[in-house]
Amino acid sequence: MEGGDTDVVDRFFAALEAGDFAGVEALYHPEAVMWLNDGTERDVAGTLTVLKGLHAVVDGLRYEVARRHVVDGGVVQQHALCGRLPDGTEVRMPAAMYLEIADGRVRRIEEYLDSAHAAPIRAARGA
Repeated sequence: MEGGDTDVVDRFFAALEAGDFAGVEALYHPEAVMWLNDGTERDVAGTLTVLKGLHAVVDGLRYEVARRHVVDGGVVQQHALCGRLPDGTEVRMPAAMYLEIADGRVRRIEEYLDSAHAAPIRAARGA
């Protein structure tokens, strides 16, 4: 991964935190896919739907990055998604993510998380 491409990852997470879905979509490669450790994959449209739902129920959404390592072709990052649910409950969902960068855009994401940490968010979304 070229040194300048780390900026793509910074801009991607800044757009996610801000709820700038047009900005997020612009940073996705046309062939982007998101893989989840439950074995499912989503295209960009499906991922944006999930992100919009997340922002609808998590106030002050932010990513607290614990570690980030540049690897060949991308970035591996350990972080926690944090914020507050409508009932005031603070959420903290630890995760690890691999982001493959191609042509200055995010081409693939592989996200690893414990679904138990996602349960309160899913419940707040009515999922």
